[in-house]
Amino acid sequence: MTIRMMLISSAAALAAVSGAQAADAIVAAEPEAVEYVRVCDAYGTGYFYIPGTETCLKVSGYIRFQTGAGPNRSENAGDGSTVANRSDWDAYTRGQVQFTAKSDTEYGPLTGVIVLQTNADNASSQKAVLDSAYIDIAGIRAGLFYSWWDDGLSGETDDIGSGVTLHNSLRYQYEADGFYAGVSVDELEDSIRQVGENANNVGVAVGIGGKAGIFTYQVTAGYDTDAEEGAVRAMGTVAIGPGVLGLAGIYSSAPNAYYQKSEWVIAAEYAIKATDKLKITPGVQYYGNYGAINGNTDFANNDAWKYGVTVDYQIVDNLYAKATVNYLDADNADGVTTGFFRLQRAF
Repeated sequence: MTIRMMLISSAAALAAVSGAQAADAIVAAEPEAVEYVRVCDAYGTGYFYIPGTETCLKVSGYIRFQTGAGPNRSENAGDGSTVANRSDWDAYTRGQVQFTAKSDTEYGPLTGVIVLQTNADNASSQKAVLDSAYIDIAGIRAGLFYSWWDDGLSGETDDIGSGVTLHNSLRYQYEADGFYAGVSVDELEDSIRQVGENANNVGVAVGIGGKAGIFTYQVTAGYDTDAEEGAVRAMGTVAIGPGVLGLAGIYSSAPNAYYQKSEWVIAAEYAIKATDKLKITPGVQYYGNYGAINGNTDFANNDAWKYGVTVDYQIVDNLYAKATVNYLDADNADGVTTGFFRLQRAF
């Protein structure tokens, strides 16, 4: 066979083989469509649609480190109890995460909130709590949530809230532009109660508040059906000069679940915005007939004053520092100085 014939035969064979491979070529399958998380901007920033639903979800929270000082220091455990310590200082760490779900209905937005919190006094002493869990729709809120009595002025000197402000409650709140008004029925099972009484306690609270220009205001009242006593509180703020002036007053008929520190209270603070990142808040509070006596049935005939200053500083976006020092001077008792330093990262 000549070289010419060999080349022609090889080319024919190669063409035949190539044709067979082309006929048997493997075609890649189309990739399945992937449903990516979609941003939900109907309720503000941070929400996204839960895949396959029309429900919007937001995840937020914070991490807090705090060191406090004071005689026989006890740190707030975040659930109405305290983390006790026998020394004059204590440190604790808190992690909190909040899930907020929203969806549209014919009655308006349906909201569900779950707040989980763990407080660690040390590696072996930790406590996980359900800090809040409630349902909101058409102005009605049902579940475990903080009452209006949890609100306060911006500083850490004021002492104008209930001892326990987290309750299983049923509330209706009407809201309009710059105004709200509502009524709440609260289970006061873990609040202060009279000696010999059981824990099945019910309270009724009302709240009115809003904003008008440079003013904000709130009036809150509560009636403890077990103690058959109540309390009323009014507070407000107004922007003046480089800061915001806050004032509050309370009257409590006798120690009850809504207020039990004293019969009369007047509190004032001035939150000075020194820079865009620095706020300094001096405050003072007067207690008339301070302290409960006779098994929490009456107030003592004592007066007390509390003085303090709080400094807030934003280190960077979502990282904050807070420090406060307070001095409590009560009749028939030694003066007490307390304070804390806090770092908190929000997300």
